[in-house]
Formats: sequence, structure tokens, C-alpha cells
Amino acid sequence: MNEQRVSHSPGPRAWLGLLVVLGPVLLVAMDSSVLFLAMPKVAEALSPTADQALWILDVYGFAVGSLLIAFGNVGDRYGRLKLLMTGAAVFGAASAGAAFAPGPELLIAFRALMGVAGATLLPSALAVLSELFTDPRLRAKAIGIFAATFAAGFAIGPVVGGQLLNSFWWGSVFLINLPVVVLFLVLAPVLLREVRATRTGRIDALSVLLSAAGILLTVYAIKHVAADGLTAAPMATGIVGVVTLWWFVRRQLRLERPLIDFRLFRDRVFTIAAITGLLPLAAWSAVAYLGGIYLQSVLGLTVLDAALVALPGAAVLTVTCIVTPALVTRIGTRAALITCHFLIAAGLLLLLATSISSGIGWYVASTVIAGIGYGISFSVVADTAIAAVPAERAGSAAAIAETSNEIGNALGIALLGSLAALIFRLQGPDLAGTLNETLQVPGLTAAVIGDAKTAFVTGLHTAAVIAGTLHAALGAFALRRIPRTFLSTGEAGTEAVAQDAVEESSVR
Repeated sequence: MNEQRVSHSPGPRAWLGLLVVLGPVLLVAMDSSVLFLAMPKVAEALSPTADQALWILDVYGFAVGSLLIAFGNVGDRYGRLKLLMTGAAVFGAASAGAAFAPGPELLIAFRALMGVAGATLLPSALAVLSELFTDPRLRAKAIGIFAATFAAGFAIGPVVGGQLLNSFWWGSVFLINLPVVVLFLVLAPVLLREVRATRTGRIDALSVLLSAAGILLTVYAIKHVAADGLTAAPMATGIVGVVTLWWFVRRQLRLERPLIDFRLFRDRVFTIAAITGLLPLAAWSAVAYLGGIYLQSVLGLTVLDAALVALPGAAVLTVTCIVTPALVTRIGTRAALITCHFLIAAGLLLLLATSISSGIGWYVASTVIAGIGYGISFSVVADTAIAAVPAERAGSAAAIAETSNEIGNALGIALLGSLAALIFRLQGPDLAGTLNETLQVPGLTAAVIGDAKTAFVTGLHTAAVIAGTLHAALGAFALRRIPRTFLSTGEAGTEAVAQDAVEESSVR
């Protein structure tokens, strides 16, 4: 029995392989948020329209989220390492193009291409970890590190962007990707081996097209309806998107080898985990985006100071992801899932104490407390997704988990951000559509400036209350619906080891 355990222990090559994989993972996550503090500089340099500015910010997340499921399946069929190498090379080339884009149209195009490449990286990277670490306990630890890196990328994106903009031009936020990509392309063939699923057969191209088009069209429509109201164009787009997704689901239920097995969602724990992948990222992205505007345009902080204020929350979030596997072995996945939602709700509601004259301390406290919840959710969701499916479907399962994150990231800005903008237009001085544009109007009185800032803070508070209420409701639902006997991958491995010890003791 002891010899069997030793054989499961990964060598130094596996841990070095993990480090190599984490580089692209960090970049993909970081580029989802690196523009949160950089957009004023981008707008100053390229003069995009309001709609173009939104697409510069959102198109990356839309592209990643709409293609993750498809590329998870492609990696399963044709080789995860091959897909990782190709995706990394395209991601690097697109990053260079974005850094030197002469206008908003090309920047949007390169950001979309970065998103397509990013969608190839995430599911294959997580599936490779499952091949490197066969022991359930060590796999859970590796997935926890993966989740910590992914979460850290989201969390430090604004910080990194702020630091770079303090010394360099806006394109530097994309050029920092190139050294990591080059290092990965050199080391990955040496430390990682090609892995494929054992299944045969061709990928259903129509399913790939339907999944990508349905997600993209639906999210696009939701974002624009939230921002502009029930106008004809986004409504029509939304109807087409919903019909496309319905067609996709119906087709998967009929296929012998579906792109995604929707039967997984019959398990209420898996469903709760998928929602947990979406909702925290929606809350985090909206608060990070609105918080960056609050710190700079309301409180008057520089971009560097705003980045420093975001550091405590980012650090707590990252550390929490790392220690979550050990925490789960003590309190269980059920308790961790429930706790994370109540912590996020509590942290978000602390933002109600912020005002137009002060609030840095409350903002830091909010990000720290919510950061603990975010860290737990990111780590537990990834482990649950892998544990719910056979090993050969690891890429597709990872794609579901990561898709919920990326769609949550896009929806957070699209829905909560647009809601905050709507409140600003309704309650503000009606001089411009956004706070930054209003503050640039010449000849403003102190009273008008105060009204504009108050309207923005009201929008921030409203977004925080809605997100906090949703998290509290999901926590209460999880408390009632998740069985106490539920075990994640790491817990199952621990239980198996304990059972082995009992059996050895009985033999003796």
C-alpha cells in the first residue's frame, strides 16, 4: 500500500511543468482587468467613441467566454500541449499588435484575437495539470495554485496597469505579455508532454459555431439593453442569441459525443458550483471597474495611488486561493462554498459607507473581506468541476468552469456597470453621459461637481447592494441544497488515504 502511494508522488518535473503552465494562465486572467485603470489613458491617446471604449474593455472577455467550451473539446481531441503552444504564440502576437494599435478599431480587433487565443489556453492548461498530478490530494493542491494564479491575474491586473502607466505609455500593459509567452514557448516542449483524450471521432463543427455565436450574441444584447434600453437592434440580437443557444442545447442532447454534457447540470452541487464561478466574478469586475473610477475621479487619487489602494484586496484574494485546499480538508467543500458567498456579501455591503469626501478605508476593508470569499470561490469551483467528470473530459469540464468566470466578468461590467451609469444619468447634472466626461465640462461650479460625484457614488452603492444581495441569497440556497456528505477531489483523496490506513491496520 505504501509503495502505491509513493508511485503517485510527482517528481520535480511535474512541479516545474506547473510553474511553466502558470505563466500563460496569469496573463489571460490579468488581461481581463488590466485596462480598468488604463482606460483614461487609452481614451486620451486614441479618442474612441463611447461604444468603442466599451468594446475595448469588454471584447476580450466576450471572446474568451464564448470559445472556452469549444477549445476545451478541441484540446481533448487533438492534443492539449499542441493547443497550448499555438494559443500562446497567437496571444503574444496579438498582444504586440494591441500595444501598437494606431486607432480604436484595430485595438478592438487585436483584443478580440487575444481573447480567442486566451480561450485555447485556459482549459488545456488545467487539463494538463490533471495529467501531471494523479494523486487526488496533490491534484487538489495544484488546482488550488492554478486557481490562485488565475485569481491573482484578475486581482493584480489594475495594479499592474496603474504601475506601468505611472512610467510608460498605455501600450506597455500589453507588451509585458511577450517575455512570458517566449519563456513558455521555450520551456513547454521540454517539461510538458502531449496528452489527448482516448475518444475517437470528429468534432461537431456546428456545435462549436452555435456555442460561440449564441454566447456572444446573448451577452452583447444583455449589455446593450442594460446600457441603452429596449431598443430594436439589441433586442433582435438577443432573440437570435437565445434561439441559437436553445438550438445548441437541443443538439447536444441528441449527439452521441456532445461538445458539452448538459446532464452534468442535473447534479445540484455542480450547478451551484457553476453559478459560484459566475456570480463572484461579476461582482468583482463591476466593483473593480467602478472602484477605479471612484478612487480617481471622486476622491482624486492618482492612478498609482489607486493601484496601491487595490493591493491589500489583491494580496488577500491570492493568499486565500493558495490556502483554500487546506481549509477545505478541515471544514469541507460545502462549508467553504456557503462561507464564500456570505463573506462576499458582507464585503460588498461595506461599500455603502463610502462617500464623495472619504472612503479609502472602507474600500480597502470591503476588498479584503470580499477577497477572502472570492479566493475561496475561485479555488473550490475549479476543484469541483474537475471532480465532477471523468479524467478524459477534464478539458471540457475546465472550460465550463472558466466560461462561467469569463462570462461573469463580462456580465459584471455589462449589467452592474451599466446600471450604475443609468443611475448617474438619471440623478446627475445631465451635462454628459459619464462622470469623467462631466468633470471635463468647463466652468463647473462646486455644487454641480458635488452632484455629479454623489450620483456616481449612488450608482456604485446600488451595484454593491444588488451584488451583495445575490450572494447572500446564493449562500442561503447552498446551505439548504448542498448535501452534508458532498466531497471534492481533495476531500475524496484524503478519505481514501484514511481508508487505506484503516485497511493496513486491520491486516496487521
